[in-house]
Amino acid sequence: MAELKNRIDFVYIFDVQDGNPNGDPDAGNLPRVDAETGNGLVTDVCLKRKVRNYVQVAKNCAEGYDIFIKEKAVLNTLIDEAHDDESVKQQEKAKDKTEAARQYMCKHYYDIRTFGAVMSTGKNAGQVRGPIQLTFARSVDPISPLEHSITRVAVATEKEAEKQGGENHTMGRKSTVPYGLYVCHGFVSANLARQTGFDENDLALLWEALKNMFDVDRSASRGLMSARRLIVFKHDSMLGCAPANQLFDLVHVKKRDGVAAPRSYDDYTITVDKDKLPQGVEVIEEI
Repeated sequence: MAELKNRIDFVYIFDVQDGNPNGDPDAGNLPRVDAETGNGLVTDVCLKRKVRNYVQVAKNCAEGYDIFIKEKAVLNTLIDEAHDDESVKQQEKAKDKTEAARQYMCKHYYDIRTFGAVMSTGKNAGQVRGPIQLTFARSVDPISPLEHSITRVAVATEKEAEKQGGENHTMGRKSTVPYGLYVCHGFVSANLARQTGFDENDLALLWEALKNMFDVDRSASRGLMSARRLIVFKHDSMLGCAPANQLFDLVHVKKRDGVAAPRSYDDYTITVDKDKLPQGVEVIEEI
């Protein structure tokens, strides 16, 4: 397992066509949107969920690649399992037990050593700051959320069927974005990776997840979601050679001339000013 020795910043670009990339439960599950600008939003939590789902499917919860935050998980039960491990039981002081339990959780759960976790809700396993952090994804242009009426040719109860005289129709609503190209920014801290045990193999799995996670998480509500670009800025040191925002400014996503209402990825151009890269930084395009 090769230790991470380089700070990394990255730009992740994906799109959605005729789907809802991230519904807002406080707004009737409409696509999330910046109320002032109209740009679409996808939360970091949503993207991390998809990474977790991909790793769970790809690795099938193999040793070292289990997922802590997964469907129907009881978190305190998993923390208890860490405290039941012999390496933790052997520690005499409470502080040492907490640290041993924290190390156990990092070793066994991919998402903990990647994104971090708070594990003090029962038996204390401490807190972990994850080396991988993501921002909200924001659409390049304002989106136009649509609501569609949909019909189901069935009802839930006999009473509803009687009321409709056997017609058995149920009306519903579905929200979509006709098209949106979203940009997310991410950060990899080599310093925090050292503390959690996140290594080069884990990083390769993260890139794999970002490339393929939409293909293992399809649903009718999300429409067509696709990973389009993953632009990685790798520093030649642990602390980095330039501010992340300076690197992100080198990536330009622009609507093509003459396009009034974008409806496909081809309606945009994406360029990277590689000739303006600061010394000590290289750009790697994973997609």
